[in-house]
Amino acid sequence: MIMHPAIKLRHIRAFLDIAASGNLTAVARAQGISQPALSRSLAELEDLLAVSLFTREARRLVLTEAGRMFRHHASLGVQALEAAAAALRPHTGGKMTVGVLPTAATRLFPQVALRWQPVMPDRVLSVITGPQSHLMDLLRAAEIDLMIGRMPAAAHMAGLMFEHLYEDEIVLVTRPGHPMRGLAASEILRRCPLILPPEGAIIRRAVDDYLASLGLIGQRAAMETVALSIGRGVVMGSDAVWFISKGVIRDELDRGEAVIVPTNVRYLSGAVGITRRQDHAPDHGLDTLIQMTREAVQHGAHL
Repeated sequence: MIMHPAIKLRHIRAFLDIAASGNLTAVARAQGISQPALSRSLAELEDLLAVSLFTREARRLVLTEAGRMFRHHASLGVQALEAAAAALRPHTGGKMTVGVLPTAATRLFPQVALRWQPVMPDRVLSVITGPQSHLMDLLRAAEIDLMIGRMPAAAHMAGLMFEHLYEDEIVLVTRPGHPMRGLAASEILRRCPLILPPEGAIIRRAVDDYLASLGLIGQRAAMETVALSIGRGVVMGSDAVWFISKGVIRDELDRGEAVIVPTNVRYLSGAVGITRRQDHAPDHGLDTLIQMTREAVQHGAHL
């Protein structure tokens, strides 16, 4: 089947933006057009392809199976066009887009970014953060070039490859001067407000296993977050305790603004590294970024 000649690049870009956001209003605002105009572009594309690309769930547009298939190939097509355009402008280097999870965002990746600019001054380093599930979707759709952070579950690794860089602990932290400082972790957890990683966060299962080992299965959380600014603010201003990756809160620990409650178990840790597609095209910039990340870890940038 040959693509309908009436399909334009604006149709493809509108579709890809909607697929990434799931929100017509947000995409229309970002593109500087009205929502009805964006809706018309999407409807035209679906008519020209003779398939439904989205279903509506609550207030979001969710890709159908056909939509997921089309996004994969459309993303590769747009990337190829952008690469072709960049090749005609040798003074520019295009863009490298990286998904960074919280555990690598505080120390490791800023050090990589500082090394990147002097070596690749003509290539923009674009960084996207968010939940691992979101970044995995972007990686599979070729909307980011690689992901740096905790290793995905084995069930989600089809078509991907992971390079281990280091191990990162999951720690239980409190504010300095916490009134229960010195008590066993199990006692503190029973008596203090608890902040957990959200359901679906890669570290949540290990935390749940630990709570179950203490007979605290189903322990109700006062809050769920892995966001540093929010979790830190709540912990510093209350007697709450927080399970979080050590890499996220390492600066606060070093400054004495947060302290670790010992858990004395070894399984509250996990692999951190680089996840990328197995079918990625050769790219000198990508290879350079990966090597810089390896070297940053070797020099202790994550510690």
